[in-house]
Amino acid sequence: GFDGMYGPGGSQGGGQKQLELDDKAVASFSKIPGVKAVIPFIETSGKIVSGKYVSYAQLQGISPNMLEELSLKVAQGRLLQDGDTMSMVFGSEIQNSFYNPKSNYGYMSGPPQIDLMKDKLSLSLDMSYGENYPSGDGTGQTKKPVTYVIKPAGILEGGGYEYAYNVFMPIDHLKKLIKDFNKGKKPNEMLNIKGYSKILVKVEKINNVQDVQQQIKDAGYQADSLTDILESMQKTAAGIQMVLGAIGGVSLLVASIGITNTMIMSIYERTREIGIMKVIGASIKDIKKLFLFESGMIGFFGGILGLGLSYGVSYILNSAGFALINFYGPQGGPSKTSIIPMWLALGALIFTTLIGLISGYYPARRAMKLSALEAMKE
Repeated sequence: GFDGMYGPGGSQGGGQKQLELDDKAVASFSKIPGVKAVIPFIETSGKIVSGKYVSYAQLQGISPNMLEELSLKVAQGRLLQDGDTMSMVFGSEIQNSFYNPKSNYGYMSGPPQIDLMKDKLSLSLDMSYGENYPSGDGTGQTKKPVTYVIKPAGILEGGGYEYAYNVFMPIDHLKKLIKDFNKGKKPNEMLNIKGYSKILVKVEKINNVQDVQQQIKDAGYQADSLTDILESMQKTAAGIQMVLGAIGGVSLLVASIGITNTMIMSIYERTREIGIMKVIGASIKDIKKLFLFESGMIGFFGGILGLGLSYGVSYILNSAGFALINFYGPQGGPSKTSIIPMWLALGALIFTTLIGLISGYYPARRAMKLSALEAMKE
């Protein structure tokens, strides 16, 4: 399975010399212990045209045998193979990104029905392809961009948004297309791609990701990974938990004092009752257990009431409160904003009951020590 992945950038901070992402960098990353695969990419933008419809494409040049290392699966067709040239594997959302540039309505009429596997498709690295842009030479005529006929290989499964709008093709052939595009162009019009655009490093175990990332940084490259985002989220979550914990602590203290106060008042009101129980032979341990049971029940039923309120608020958050914000789970479907697991609910009930017992301990001891004679006098 896919454990960890990150892409070093090509420069080092502090104004130092740029480090190019080349075959030497690929070789050095491969030697790092724990690295499973090193996947170099060339990235550039292009235009795909199907009849009168156009789509922007983020082209990803990759070695065909490395595509499987990304753990990608196709919904139609196949992945890239050795020997492919203009073969392409399309992201799951590419077929929904076509539009008619000559239509005044644009996307309002909805995306056209394009079959990427059957329709005739053309590619150009010239971003004016399919648009009515003037050439810029003063004649007002549009120069026809160089185009290539696409051989569709496959379409990726939906669900993951990382590569949904990307188009994969063999890296060596994309280099050739870029070289052809740059012929006869002015320096400012060229696609200036030296070495690789990014290199993804796949690590065998997720626990080794940070260590491998640090080694790449120590070598002078920029590197980032999903663990950076995870660390940031963990810090934010820890801060929120501290604030909520402090609020909960104050609420707990107030509730504990409330239970203790209620039980003490109960003892004052039931002094004669306690005296009668002692006179007819009730042991002081039984009297203590009676008051502890009462305080425990206050905590238990208070916990049930709190849980009912929590589930109510959770339902509102999941159904109405965040309806305008789209949260997506790992399968691409909407995920819940608030989840209260069963273990937490049961733990809360046990905890509130314990708080009730602790709060009732002092009043129970007070009832236990009450003199039977004085109680009867009351």
